[in-house]
Amino acid sequence: MRMSHLHHFTEHHRYCVSREFGLSVMDGRMLGSVYQPMVGAFAISLYRLLFEHVPAESIGYSGVEQQRRLFMTLGIEPNEKGRKYLIDQSSRLEAVGLLQTCRIYVPETDDYMYEYELMPPLSPADFFATQHLTLLLRDKIGKFAVLSLREQFWNREPEEWSRRSIGKENISLPFYDIFQLNTHVIDYELEQALAEVATVRQPGMRETGEPAIGYSDIILRFPRESANRGHVEKLRFDHAQMGIINYVAHKYELNPQDLCRLLDEDGVFSPEGEVILDALQYKASQHFRQDMKRQEKREVAAAKVVAIRPSSNEQSDDSTAPVEQSVEMEYYVEVPPQFMTKCDIHQYNMMLRNEPYTRLLQTFFPGAVPTQLMDMFERIDLNYKLSGEVINVLIHYLMTMVASGGDQRMNRNFVEAIASNMLVKQINTYEKAVHYIRDQSKVKGKGAAASTAGARPRPYAAKNGGRSGKQEIPIAVDDGSVGTVSDEEFAAMMKMAADIKAGKKKGVSDAT
Repeated sequence: MRMSHLHHFTEHHRYCVSREFGLSVMDGRMLGSVYQPMVGAFAISLYRLLFEHVPAESIGYSGVEQQRRLFMTLGIEPNEKGRKYLIDQSSRLEAVGLLQTCRIYVPETDDYMYEYELMPPLSPADFFATQHLTLLLRDKIGKFAVLSLREQFWNREPEEWSRRSIGKENISLPFYDIFQLNTHVIDYELEQALAEVATVRQPGMRETGEPAIGYSDIILRFPRESANRGHVEKLRFDHAQMGIINYVAHKYELNPQDLCRLLDEDGVFSPEGEVILDALQYKASQHFRQDMKRQEKREVAAAKVVAIRPSSNEQSDDSTAPVEQSVEMEYYVEVPPQFMTKCDIHQYNMMLRNEPYTRLLQTFFPGAVPTQLMDMFERIDLNYKLSGEVINVLIHYLMTMVASGGDQRMNRNFVEAIASNMLVKQINTYEKAVHYIRDQSKVKGKGAAASTAGARPRPYAAKNGGRSGKQEIPIAVDDGSVGTVSDEEFAAMMKMAADIKAGKKKGVSDAT
């Protein structure tokens, strides 16, 4: 728990507790036998006290109370020494992954309130597979005690069973082989009711393995003599502006140092101190493209030395946007062939709705994204102002069309023609984009059916259809049906030829 001033953490400040799990017998044994030697009995007592704030048979949030309850229940004096001790015990729980503490600023009261979010203890397999926790436990109780403690959590399989496990075959049936979901009927009332009564955070609202950049990460690296220093200091309590900055940072994979460099440039802030999204996105896009070019050069240089090397551009599969938007089953699209073995239809549609197009493109390619392809969609994003989710649907439509075996190439004119058509039709939401590609697929299907049904060809082909613009003239072909010439016909032809020859000689003599 980072605390710069003890007056910000007193018994008068309010707090609440949140958790999304319950403690099993195994969890209780892990807390007493494994975590307690590392953090101490008092820290585990604090953890159990916070856990009991929410009823054991439910999950969610506790009521808002003053921290006086914690001081009185734990027998801590509400003075400077007691505050330091409680902060130290909370920090121990945070260090081993059992607690996350958040401080929330309340503008109405010009004060802070705290949220203690409890995390479940690791299972024995996960704990002993975590190196730093195992080493900490070894430093506390010794190496042989760690090995003995680890053996107490496992029951070995019988010897006769282990010999038969070589030919083990998984014959379990998956979900969709047993159950069939009716995806054509959408229960809007149920979805709305579940959203209204939800007491825990949605998965998209939770911090992922790629945490958001905080105000402290920016202000510590930002130069004091910069002209934008005053604007950056105003971001401390402006969560909307910090959300915009984190959106751009996630979209273009910016770290705090890169973000400070961009915020220090001219034209990023308005005279009122607000972040100009278009300007920041443009500068971030330039930085992103330059970094891609440098990465490509490094890979080319490394390939000359190392023949086989894993790609350094692979992105983590659990990278998700800070706030996820749900997709109704009515607007689900089919999973393209490239993703059949990677994800199901639910995961693919959530990725299509929430991921930035820069990251979605990377999932379609095993290595780096082609530069021309990135240029096309960057132009559509920055110049045409097509929304991100519509661009993702456009990418899905193009990739599916190419993968289906058609002869259409993904060139700039073709992609921009579809994008401009979307702009003219005001396709600005995910649902409208799905309707658009479905209509286009129907039109394409009717055209293919008409061509296979033997429709009469037009006298003049289209200009770009691959045929000549002139009318087709039938050519006589000798199919072998003509027989040999009879003697009478041959004599008649010879007589005609003699007459023509005599006529030409007569004409020549008259001329002379």
